[in-house]
Amino acid sequence: MTQALTLPVSAAVGNLESYIQAANRFPLLKEQEERELALRFRQEGDLEAARGLVLSHLRLVVAVARGYLGYGLPHADLIQEGNVGLMKAVKRFDPDRGVRLVSFAIHWIKAEIHEYILRNWRLVKIATTKAQRKLFFNLRSLKQGFNTMTGEEVGAMARQLGVKPEEVREMEMRLNGRDIAMEAGADDEDESFAPIAYLADPADEPSEALEKREAERLQDEGLKTALAQLDERSRRIIERRWLAEDGTATLHELAGEYGVSAERIRQSEAKAMQKMKGLLAQAA
Repeated sequence: MTQALTLPVSAAVGNLESYIQAANRFPLLKEQEERELALRFRQEGDLEAARGLVLSHLRLVVAVARGYLGYGLPHADLIQEGNVGLMKAVKRFDPDRGVRLVSFAIHWIKAEIHEYILRNWRLVKIATTKAQRKLFFNLRSLKQGFNTMTGEEVGAMARQLGVKPEEVREMEMRLNGRDIAMEAGADDEDESFAPIAYLADPADEPSEALEKREAERLQDEGLKTALAQLDERSRRIIERRWLAEDGTATLHELAGEYGVSAERIRQSEAKAMQKMKGLLAQAA
C-alpha cells in the first residue's frame, strides 16, 4: 500500500509549515466513520478508504515526529518516515479488535522513526546490542540537553533505568560524541533488529499501553507459530541468535556446538529467517 497510495501533501518538499497546516486541516474521523473506511479497505481493497484513514491521521505523525527533534535530524524527514509507519499501520489495522487507529498507529509510526534515527544519528557503535539500544533511547529521552550529568544524576538515572551507573556514564559519552559515525557496518549482525521491540516509554498513555499489549500478543502468537514450523536445528539457531534472554550466541559458538562452519550456521539462519518472514507476512 505504501507504493500504491499517494498523498496530496508531502513533508519532503516545499515549505514544512505549509505541510503541517495542510495536515492539520484534514478532519478527524468519528469512530463509526473510521470503522467503515477500515472495513472497506480490509474487505474490498478500497485505496480511497485507506487514503481517508491516512489523511485523517497525518497530524498524529507531525505530533509524534516533533518529539524526536532533539536528535538533530530534519523534522521533515522524521515526518516522512512516520508517514511510512502510518501507512503500514493502516494496512494492518483491524477495526474488529476494539482499538482505535490512533492507538494502533503510534506503534508503527514510532518504529519507523526509531529505525531512521538509528540509521542516521552519528554515534559510534551505539546499537551493538539490544540492551544498549534500549539504554540509548531511554537515556536520550530522559536526559535534558547535552550537559554532562553529575554523579548523583548518573546514579538516579541508573536506578530509574535499572542499569549500572557505569553503563549510563558510557552511554552519555556516546550521546555527546556526535563527531563519530553511528551507522552499522556491513558485518554488523544486529543491523536489522527492530528497535520497537525493546524501546520503553514510561509515560505511556492508557490507549498506547492497550495498543502495545495487543501488538505484543499478536507478535508473540505469530512468532511461536512461525518457530513451530521450523526444523529443530533451525529453531534452536533462531532462538539462540535472537531470542535468548541470557545473551545471544555467536555464529562461531553455534558452529562449535553443531560441528559445522560458521558460514553454514549463517546460511541456516538466513534460510530460517526468510521462511519465518513469509509465515509472519501471511499471518499479518
